[in-house]
Amino acid sequence: MSDIHGILNMYKPPGITSFQVVAKVRRLTGTKRVGHAGTLDQQACGVLPIALGQANRVIEYLHGESKVYRAQIELGLTTDTYDSVGQIVSKSDVSSVTLERLRETLENFKGLIWQVPPAYSAIRYQGRRLHELTRAGIQVPIAPRQVNIYRLELLGWDSPFFELEVECSKGTYIRSLTQDIGQALGCGAYMKALSRERYGPFFKDGSVSLDELELSCRDGAWVDLLYPLDEVLLSWQAVILGEGKEKAVRQGQQIGWGDPNTSANKCRAYNTNGYFVGVLKNEIGDSRWIPEKIFNLTLSL
Repeated sequence: MSDIHGILNMYKPPGITSFQVVAKVRRLTGTKRVGHAGTLDQQACGVLPIALGQANRVIEYLHGESKVYRAQIELGLTTDTYDSVGQIVSKSDVSSVTLERLRETLENFKGLIWQVPPAYSAIRYQGRRLHELTRAGIQVPIAPRQVNIYRLELLGWDSPFFELEVECSKGTYIRSLTQDIGQALGCGAYMKALSRERYGPFFKDGSVSLDELELSCRDGAWVDLLYPLDEVLLSWQAVILGEGKEKAVRQGQQIGWGDPNTSANKCRAYNTNGYFVGVLKNEIGDSRWIPEKIFNLTLSL
């Protein structure tokens, strides 16, 4: 099955790692090259896009897409990991936190904000993961990051618990957001549970469970669950290449194309038969496009 290329919109259940999902997909499908986008913490659940074959070459473009999460949060407690798997660090009274005050506080976390990633995270510092260093008792400086909270909606409130739906940019840690909200309220908070509802064009409602994948692999029907490689690029400008231009880009040559004043610096290219050829790029203000990634797929979906 090494000539199958596409993207599976998998559902990761709580209690297993993203790597374990990848390993099971690899085993079930018989595909050697399997990767994923956007690691989910072990206790989290939801959308986990899995790339098979040459889809691994386009999965990087998914990283810049927005994500939607639902988080269940408890006030009055903090943990060292900012979530339910950590050790309790502090306990505080929450009687002063009203629904009105919570709503007012949440307004301060919309738009561009700075946040410090958790010490228990997969970010690398001098070649090692932060969570490895932290568990070894090694404290290192963690630089704050600017992230964008496009939407922050309060779904439910039953003190000391509340539920948020968050639409955010890449690099956002919902655990850090929870920690910061708790600090702003003066009582602390930790994330009880997390579900990723959407990642770019992939939604939780349309995701496939491991059991469903295993069942469909018995008769080979699993290939019908695959999204094509260009699914992650559908918001981009598309161009159709004639035979001459297609041949040129396949040979690594630049081509002239379109309005040099276009604001796009990448586009998806197809041939006249409708097959995905690859990704072209240019410098803004230049009508010359050069191939960034070109595909010659036999059994791509």
